Amino acid sequence: MSILLVGLSHHSAPVALLESVAVAEADRDALTESLIGGRHVDEAMIVTTCNRVEVYAAVEAFHPALDDVVGLLSRHSGLSAEELSRHLYVRYSESAAEHLFSVASGLDSMVVGEQQIIGQIRTAYQSASDIGAAGTTLHRLAQQALHVGKRVHTETGIDSAGSSVVSVALDRAAELLAEGASAGTTTAAAVPSRRLDGRRAVVLGAGAMGGLAVAHLGRAGISHIDVTNRTPDRADRLSEIARDSGTPASAFPMEDLADGIAAADILFTCTGAVGAVVTLGDVHTALARRGPGRPLVICDLGMPRDVDPSVSGLPGVTVLGIEELNADPATSAAAADADAARTIVDTELAAYTQAERMAGVGPLIGQLRGRGGQVVAAEMRRLESRLPDLDDRVRDEVANTVRRVVDKLLHPPTVRFKELAAQPDGENLAAVVRTLFDLDSVGRLDETSVDEEAS
Repeated sequence: MSILLVGLSHHSAPVALLESVAVAEADRDALTESLIGGRHVDEAMIVTTCNRVEVYAAVEAFHPALDDVVGLLSRHSGLSAEELSRHLYVRYSESAAEHLFSVASGLDSMVVGEQQIIGQIRTAYQSASDIGAAGTTLHRLAQQALHVGKRVHTETGIDSAGSSVVSVALDRAAELLAEGASAGTTTAAAVPSRRLDGRRAVVLGAGAMGGLAVAHLGRAGISHIDVTNRTPDRADRLSEIARDSGTPASAFPMEDLADGIAAADILFTCTGAVGAVVTLGDVHTALARRGPGRPLVICDLGMPRDVDPSVSGLPGVTVLGIEELNADPATSAAAADADAARTIVDTELAAYTQAERMAGVGPLIGQLRGRGGQVVAAEMRRLESRLPDLDDRVRDEVANTVRRVVDKLLHPPTVRFKELAAQPDGENLAAVVRTLFDLDSVGRLDETSVDEEAS
């Protein structure tokens, strides 16, 4: 049994498509049961968050199972399989496990290091277990992923990685605005160095990174935050959180983005959209409505970028991109933590993969020993048919002798097989052993086949 992963996330799909494929908690069980009710998926687990939908399935055959999963997502979303396929990523076997371990570690999140995903994976696994959709294969995978996530968050400082990038971005923005103040473009006393007192900000995107931006802006003394998001309810909620923490804030619709930018000193954006959200036209229109000589700092933490690259060429506009921010010394520690997390993922993946190969060896060795037992039994029946008056004591001694011979012949290849099965090509070796010892015939061996083998 191998693991098949079919998914899409903020890395591969635009927000609108993610919203179409999103799986509500109330629908997850029904979709999972539909999947395992088919012929090609034995176990299934659906991990769903605001930024990803991923189906993990235990399967015997890759292509039929892939068709089943894509078909399920297509029916659920109302999108064609062709349209979905342009945004789906597919992983199989070890690659699927590696992806889940990275997700559980927070390495694949929009905000690197966020811990919420661990709880979401736990919920997905529990949901699948409750309806009987998670068997031995998914149990081992999910439990190992949760272990990896916990270990990464315990042994590294990755939890602060996303926060570090936001902090550096806003500190740089404060510095740039302060430089503009000291150059006489605004009142220097209004903007102390590395502080945002008296400034106004727009936060575009109400996800985890947007939430971090709101928190940091509030601590930096921002005078007002305007929040906008593709989903208005989420923008309203984030602005409410800001107000509850003591920062004046409000939400506005996306179509009024140019007006929001016109009133702002800082634009912070991280939407997860595929393609530019802030266009040259938006910023050009906003600048025309601003006072002369008033700088605008844009912190673009989108991956891919949210801001049209040509915006950086406009006068009075500074765009801070994720590449530049990651190069800042203050984020180096966060990068080191991410590297440490990846090392843990690699180590745990190797251990998991080896354990999975060994787990697959057990049944095969059982079949091999069963094959030997069948040979012994068949030979004893043949002996008894030829020597029906054989003394019971002699018969038992002969049976024990034949059994010992078979056991001794099977012992060396069995031990060596266990050792080699843990290697990367272990699955190929298993197929060779199955063929050499004709293990598919176990359970239907008779005297005739033994005679044929003996001859």
